[in-house]
Amino acid sequence: MGKNKVSTKLLVVTALIAAVYVVMTLAIAPLSFGFIQMRISEVMVLLAFIDRRYVPGLILGCFIANLFSPFGIMDVFFGTACTAAALWGITRSKTLFGASLWPVVCNAFIGVELYLLGECPLLFGMITVAIGEFLAVSCVGYVLFRQIMKNPGLIARLKLVEKSENNL
Repeated sequence: MGKNKVSTKLLVVTALIAAVYVVMTLAIAPLSFGFIQMRISEVMVLLAFIDRRYVPGLILGCFIANLFSPFGIMDVFFGTACTAAALWGITRSKTLFGASLWPVVCNAFIGVELYLLGECPLLFGMITVAIGEFLAVSCVGYVLFRQIMKNPGLIARLKLVEKSENNL
């Protein structure tokens, strides 16, 4: 019975995280796509620094949001792969600031996609996407999550740990 409760909770959290990511991305859609972009939803990737069990919801949210990309199916797979790579690095980071740099580096490779689609020069696309990620995650996200990390009660609530059946 306990395993089903964990699975249900993680399923709900995964769906919720994915939905919030999609809404935050599409709410400012003109800024979320293109060679000059800043996805405020990318701040959420730092949740994986707190608990790696947020990763599936973040990847799913990115995948769904990219279904609405003007760059089509290529962005669905390429953009989602860049976010997945960033999340891999975030879950292995020792510091919050280090974690915040993974999306900058990994998502810069979306510039390759933009170049292949003929939207912009390679280096320009990589630099502009990296700048947008830096502003969203390494500036806004870092400041926000640095405050979150100072609150042990909030951190405890953000960790996706089930109470044992004996404590219910």
